[in-house]
Amino acid sequence: MLIYGASGHCKVIIDCLESQGKSIVGIFDDDLIKSKLLNYEVIGKYDAQKFEDEELIISIGDNKTRKSVSKLIKHKFGVAIHKSAIVSKNVFVDEGTVIIHNAVVQSSAVVGKHVIINTSASVDHDCILENFVHISPNATLCGNVKVGEGTQIGAGAVVIPSISIGKWSIIGAGAVVTKDVPDNVIVVGNPARIVKKNYSYEK
Repeated sequence: MLIYGASGHCKVIIDCLESQGKSIVGIFDDDLIKSKLLNYEVIGKYDAQKFEDEELIISIGDNKTRKSVSKLIKHKFGVAIHKSAIVSKNVFVDEGTVIIHNAVVQSSAVVGKHVIINTSASVDHDCILENFVHISPNATLCGNVKVGEGTQIGAGAVVIPSISIGKWSIIGAGAVVTKDVPDNVIVVGNPARIVKKNYSYEK
């Protein structure tokens, strides 16, 4: 397995891959000063010809940057699921996605490409997470929640059942979402309210 981005998030992905017994052959990073991360070699800028048969995970937490980088990658994308995560056999998980320590993903959820489900997050039955979503640590999505592309659900946020959240929005840490959220907004509080519209997260 290859990783793109010798970051703090990369360290967590390394833990996930090691827990699966997957070997890590190298880490790409544009910072040529970096040479090692947790005893793994940082092999320089991305090169589509290096280890071309290996799968790759993008270790970038920012959703917009992760999307931009994904367009440049020629390797096949892998999936990293920590062995402590509980993922129903009836869940669909698409390429590039990372499910981190103690996360729970319940039956019939659909998880898109390059999604991050972070530490101890809970995604209940029939949720839909579109591409490049990030569910932060300890966030809770109740059943039948839909989260649009590129949206970040903040740490400890709670979304009640059957809520639809738009694309490229931010749900603040600790927010309690009780009604649908449109695209490109920031919401905070309990109950969550819009504090910024036309948020230009995606450019």
